[in-house]
Amino acid sequence: MKQLKKFLFIFALIGFSTLMVTSCQKDAGMDGLKGTLHLSITDAPIDAYDIVGVYITITGIEYNHNGEWKVFEDFEGPQTFNLLELTNGVSEMLGSFEMEAGTYTQIRFMLDAPVMGSGIPSNPGCWLEFADESTVPLFVPSGGQTGYKAVGEFTVPVNGDVYVTADFDVRKSIVVAGASGIFILKPTIRLVVEDQAGQIEGILENMEEDTEYLVFAYEAGAYAEEEAEDPEEGEARFPNAVVSTAVNEEGGFLLAFLAEGFYDLVIVALVEGEFSEVVGIYEDVEVISKMTTNVTIDLTQFE
Repeated sequence: MKQLKKFLFIFALIGFSTLMVTSCQKDAGMDGLKGTLHLSITDAPIDAYDIVGVYITITGIEYNHNGEWKVFEDFEGPQTFNLLELTNGVSEMLGSFEMEAGTYTQIRFMLDAPVMGSGIPSNPGCWLEFADESTVPLFVPSGGQTGYKAVGEFTVPVNGDVYVTADFDVRKSIVVAGASGIFILKPTIRLVVEDQAGQIEGILENMEEDTEYLVFAYEAGAYAEEEAEDPEEGEARFPNAVVSTAVNEEGGFLLAFLAEGFYDLVIVALVEGEFSEVVGIYEDVEVISKMTTNVTIDLTQFE
């Protein structure tokens, strides 16, 4: 009997030790275990200034790990993009990067953009193109050399892959610096895990002639009427919209890369390219991951 008790004690001790070692390995943050991040870029369109091209040059990408910024050494840069070619669900791959498995919330983009007050560069890395084919530099505020953060949680699995899209919201990101007329880049970027996102595809019916329309997606109940008022200098109208898009001539629109949940669609009219009014709010549209939610909105219901 004593031998049996001794055997059971040793067996339990071995099991407890194994459990403790396994637990410590998990608590250590899976040090040394790797996964792969596949990172893409997309954009929401701009609705002012007659801009046809928003060009940015990315020179490097970093990620935050345990409070320390680390560089994606495998990023092949610099890379230049016209963000307006990456709208309506279109994205472009930035690269695939092996990194330590775990959960992350921030990525930082380093841009080749001229700093305000440094003079007019002859060959800027970030610039705007207008419908008349003229171009102007796109400046960053002083201190922009520290890069621009993209925020959103994603998990890199052990020996696995995660696909993440960085959504540059150009509408919010480009502002004019007062009377100077200088265009400033203040990027608003969110990170979206692709297999956790869905989209809304819609049709507007009974649109007015000589009127353009935009659709803004807000988290349900988040829109406030004052967001439609003239913004302060350096700010954008509808600042809390998750994403926005233009409506085409047939009434079609697509709001892509939306996290699962419920959204209110704020429908806005433009006359001669300028904000006119909020036409109406179409409420409680459900988005389910990996799926397309279809909506048909008759604008006469808001009359």
